[in-house]
Amino acid sequence: MAGNSDPLTPRAKIAVTAGKAVAAASRAAGRGSGSVIGGRVALKLDPDLLARLAQNLDVVLVSATNGKTTTTRLIAEALRAAGPVVSNALGANMPAGITSALAGSSEARYGVIEVDEKYLAGVARDTDPKCIALLNLSRDQLDRAAETRMLAENWREGLAGSKAVIIANADDPLVVWAASSSPNVIWVAAGQMWKDDAWSCPSCGGVMQRPGDDWFCGECGFRRPTPSWALSGDHVLDPHGSAWPIHLQLPGRANKANAASSAAVAAVFGVPPQVALERMYQVQAVAGRYDVVQFQERDLRLLLAKNPAGWLETFSLIDPPPTPVILSVNARGADGTDTSWLWDVDYTRLTGHPICVVGDRKLDLAVRLEVANQHFHVCENLDQAVQMCPPGRIEVIANYTAFQDLRRRVGN
Repeated sequence: MAGNSDPLTPRAKIAVTAGKAVAAASRAAGRGSGSVIGGRVALKLDPDLLARLAQNLDVVLVSATNGKTTTTRLIAEALRAAGPVVSNALGANMPAGITSALAGSSEARYGVIEVDEKYLAGVARDTDPKCIALLNLSRDQLDRAAETRMLAENWREGLAGSKAVIIANADDPLVVWAASSSPNVIWVAAGQMWKDDAWSCPSCGGVMQRPGDDWFCGECGFRRPTPSWALSGDHVLDPHGSAWPIHLQLPGRANKANAASSAAVAAVFGVPPQVALERMYQVQAVAGRYDVVQFQERDLRLLLAKNPAGWLETFSLIDPPPTPVILSVNARGADGTDTSWLWDVDYTRLTGHPICVVGDRKLDLAVRLEVANQHFHVCENLDQAVQMCPPGRIEVIANYTAFQDLRRRVGN
């Protein structure tokens, strides 16, 4: 039905209208963007609405534990070189939020959709994507999400025989195992800083060997595939061996890796690497992440880190000591209520930084920092923490709801 200019049945149109009305009411009441509640209402009225909305779009799905919101933004910018794009740019990444995003645009040619890891298989079934980008899998929200190998198995079964082109990170064994059930995979050497979820072979349970940047299972022979795209320093190497400079305003090696995967996705749609990478320069911040804001005569850089792999990447991009660091951790529903993951983070990397701790679970974090021999102050709130730091730059690292709290407080 891809040629049909209006795929929506009368029932679907009513569902879209009702969803928009509920979302508008939610926004007017000050309860957020309304995208999730609007999508839920729309899907109740027409359970097939997501599939109908995706019919006329070339869809890209992006899933991972870390980096999916940023990568979705980078791909969307790149594909705008080829036509109008609709995207769930604010990160509402479950079926209701995705439905809301797609209902918001009738003119788009491309749908660039971030998908929560648990929902990837179902959303792929509904949207018939042309391309799926799989970046990484690591431990996250231990009380909500399945253990990482179970997630990888869910992806592997859900994507088996998929017609989509899979763009997958060759350096993450869990991603490689998940993607290997698909007939059409393009491998990207995007790197993997956090390795603690991939020491046992996802295929047979044997011990993984990791010489240098390579990896393989000594027992069953499962091994790193040969990539056709690669991140190399500040360049992306394409399948022809050409090196294209990465132009980003976003900091850190992880975002260069996201750009490499995004360039591989853009190429599937005929956008050349040079054009794709130049367009990615437009992205300065992603839903407040990486923003530098003025607050109490200091410059606060807001950084989001939700799990051990994310904290490790974030520590690698902060300014060197003695730049002060404020850490904020909550454990509300959207974060996962289990904070045991704090013990998986190597806080010795903060040695030399003055540290202030805030957030609902500041005492959990304080115990962890004490064990890591770090010097820190526990503060009542952000204002107090900022007052303890000298004028100048402060790195502020927070998990999901703590990050939203910070943005509200600094007016971002």
